[in-house]
Amino acid sequence: MALSLAVSPCPNDTFVFHALVHGLIPGAPEVDLTFADVDVTNTAAERGEFDLVKVSYAALPWLLDDYELLPTGGALGRGCGPLVLAREPGLDLAGKTVAVPGDRTTAYLLFRLWSADRAPGRIEVVPFHQIMPGVADGTFDAGLVIHEARFTYQRFGLTSLADLGEWWESDTGLPIPLGAILARKGVVDPVEATEWIRNSVSMAWANPDASREFILANAQEMEPEVVRQHIELYVNEFTLELGRDGFAAADALLQRAAAANLTPSLMAPLRSAGVGAF
Repeated sequence: MALSLAVSPCPNDTFVFHALVHGLIPGAPEVDLTFADVDVTNTAAERGEFDLVKVSYAALPWLLDDYELLPTGGALGRGCGPLVLAREPGLDLAGKTVAVPGDRTTAYLLFRLWSADRAPGRIEVVPFHQIMPGVADGTFDAGLVIHEARFTYQRFGLTSLADLGEWWESDTGLPIPLGAILARKGVVDPVEATEWIRNSVSMAWANPDASREFILANAQEMEPEVVRQHIELYVNEFTLELGRDGFAAADALLQRAAAANLTPSLMAPLRSAGVGAF
């Protein structure tokens, strides 16, 4: 039986999972790959649709009964947080309409924590690719963006009202937890899955040319230079191993969210299911 895997088509995911998806990891099973945006995988994981799946850290309180958090393969880092964009600098969001890429995304959870004393009038959940054009043409007053938008938003004539990664890091001193890799309990051995993914990451770093065609074919018309910047920013030491800072960052995010009644509380701090670097 093939192992079902769902990740985004973004360059960091295709870079990380290229070797695993293409049968290059000794001892790993065949993989049945599905590409989907994270707002889709958050919901699909709640239904138990995939064996391995990338989701938002913000969605973990709804998923950890059925899935184990793996300490590798995800997206955390510094200087890589979501941006709040608008057409004009210094826009007051009170009473304004803000487009967001998903209601259980980490980006939106960070936005809710950041905007607690400056709440907008209306939130609209729209596909990610519609956010910057929608802000530029006045459909939305502001937009919450992630990933490659950090490198391209100026092309739409937009300005950054806030870098939520900078806000988070200055407030906590911790990296920003964005996307997590989960393994379905009773279906996937988390120790084995961790080793498959770690090996896939290591192979990608050792031979980046091997995955280039796969990455570019799925990069949603990104220019090669933007693809390179994307991978360099989002594939880092936390991708290989969450470590203490990675787990501390995820715990801090979810503890703050629960204290603000934005997510359910976790029963205990996040752990690595016996497969982490502790």
